[in-house]
Amino acid sequence: MRGLLPRTLRGQIIALIVVALAIAQALTLWLFVDQRALAVRSALAIEAADRAGSTARLLEDAPPDLRSEILQAASSSLVRFAIGPTPLVTGETGNAPNWIERRIRAVLATDDPRAVRVDLHTDQPRPPPRAGPGAGQMHGMGQMRAPPGQPPVSTTALDLSIALADGSWLNVTSRFRDPPYQWVWSEALPFALTAGLLAIVLWFALARLTGPLRSLAGAADRLGRGEDVEPIAAAGPEEMRRLALSFNDMQARLDRFVRERTQLLGALGHDLRSPLTALRVRAEMVEEEETRERMIATIEEMREMVEATLAFSRGMATNEPVETVSLAGLIGGLAREFDETGLAVTTGEIDDAELRIRPLSMRRALRNLIENAVRYGGRAAVSARKQGGSVVIRIDDEGPGIEARELERVFEPFVRLETSRSRETGGVGLGLSIARAAVIAHGGGITLENRPEGGLRVTVTLPGERTA
Repeated sequence: MRGLLPRTLRGQIIALIVVALAIAQALTLWLFVDQRALAVRSALAIEAADRAGSTARLLEDAPPDLRSEILQAASSSLVRFAIGPTPLVTGETGNAPNWIERRIRAVLATDDPRAVRVDLHTDQPRPPPRAGPGAGQMHGMGQMRAPPGQPPVSTTALDLSIALADGSWLNVTSRFRDPPYQWVWSEALPFALTAGLLAIVLWFALARLTGPLRSLAGAADRLGRGEDVEPIAAAGPEEMRRLALSFNDMQARLDRFVRERTQLLGALGHDLRSPLTALRVRAEMVEEEETRERMIATIEEMREMVEATLAFSRGMATNEPVETVSLAGLIGGLAREFDETGLAVTTGEIDDAELRIRPLSMRRALRNLIENAVRYGGRAAVSARKQGGSVVIRIDDEGPGIEARELERVFEPFVRLETSRSRETGGVGLGLSIARAAVIAHGGGITLENRPEGGLRVTVTLPGERTA
């Protein structure tokens, strides 16, 4: 069902309304055709009952030698009259609405409570029994045949038996075709015009709803990528206006929260520089060499942590403008930088794609990841490919890997795994935190996994550039 509907909200609403209109129109036509068939059957039954009552009165008033001619004159291709000593409709088989019997008695216009039996039934079409005029036989029934090329005689039959004054019975058999169920195709053009006009009106009317929704979706997508988003205009119905205002308030609160947190972190790291410098100067004045070296090492460790904290805060900052860059150019530029420094970095397959990113922030994050792969794995292999609407960048190394329970914890600030990420190799445990903060700020994600053949794989997923 989903594949049959249009992709847009406006198209789906219009399609569902038109389908509902078509179903209602078809149901109306079906009810009309069924009522038409019922009306036609009732009219035929009335005509047969009136003819039977009139013929019975005429037979009683006419001389006996004219009865045969009266029966022939009253009969038609689908109605046959005959006189017999017994009724065609017995008390056990009589089954018809009471109004038919009352109609016949009204035509007879007599208070004599004579027997009138009516049987209205539906049966499979079959040729009526051949009979000639005479007692107990249906006069001329052998001639009841459907016209050439037409379906057999209808399954609707009305049998009447009316008691005459001399004790005999007037037996009437009427066969008529049910009216065919024919759709009124002349209604198709008005329906098409109505549906088309309704679709046009809905198309423009729903623009007041779908337009603000598209603006909101685009703003949410850009916000998720870390771009600066202007407040969206409050337009459309009241609900859409409230949604736009709520989105603007949410964006303002998020921006204020991130900026305040980043400024606090940066200010804290900056303010710690002066005390550390003073401590370093005082440590140099210590005469005992061993104590002096320990103090200087501790102060230097603290200075590295402060510098890493400042780098972390810069990685979280979002002042850099967003640009559209080539994926191949981004990876290729990093590979050339590492090649110039003599690091073992190779590139694999790089798909042709474009990204909306902050170039400096993303280059810093990828450079950090590649340097870690080279430092702890000896070499790094970088590849990138498009996957749906995203871009997946993989960085593989040949190092010892990381225990499965530590794969997520290493992203926490100041976390170091001494077995594979010792201090002697550099770093204070903020490299992966800085990289993940930059990737998440671009609306992406980053994961670590151990490769089956050995080594660690870093997977960075970034949203591709929107084409619509």
